[in-house]
Amino acid sequence: MADDTIEIQLRGLASILARDGLLSEATIKESIKEARERKVRLISYLVSNKLVVGKAVAIKASKEFGLPLLDLEAMDWHNLPIKLIDEKLIRKHNALPLYARGKTLFIAMSDPTNHQAVEDIKFQSLMRPEIILVEEDKLGRAIEIALEKPEASMMDMLDSDLENLDIAADENAIVVDNNSEIDEAPIVRFCNKILLDAVKKGASDIHF
Repeated sequence: MADDTIEIQLRGLASILARDGLLSEATIKESIKEARERKVRLISYLVSNKLVVGKAVAIKASKEFGLPLLDLEAMDWHNLPIKLIDEKLIRKHNALPLYARGKTLFIAMSDPTNHQAVEDIKFQSLMRPEIILVEEDKLGRAIEIALEKPEASMMDMLDSDLENLDIAADENAIVVDNNSEIDEAPIVRFCNKILLDAVKKGASDIHF
């Protein structure tokens, strides 16, 4: 029985990686087979298994396809136009919307040969996607953070507790209802949530 890896044809970014010696053909073919079995993208498999460095792939793809290269660390991952693309589409293609200008939607991707992603995004968003290359590992983290759904915003917490506030005789004073403990005040709970989130994420600084 013939070896399965021999029958695999290298295309797109896989062909470029082999051509330029970042990986051997045998390694890439075996990786393609493993990625298919695990139902993950080839670049994700290669980077997560430390077979290639995400930055090296991004630089190579940028030069090969003449596309701009962006360091995602320079972006605020919490304030991206994430709602312009359906979450399922973002996860399926590992494509993150960065910003929109007119009818153009700039998309962060690590594999510029994923033409199906461009077509799907174009159809769903009714905008013209423009690819901006980024590092695979940073892209994965950025997507998870951008898609995070906060438990409650500050305004939500304030609104939910408005009924617990009484206006005192002094029109400049606001007093919390005696039925509420001080540590249940909305601003206190909001600050506590920020501190807890910072601890969970290992943040070194908190800026207001």
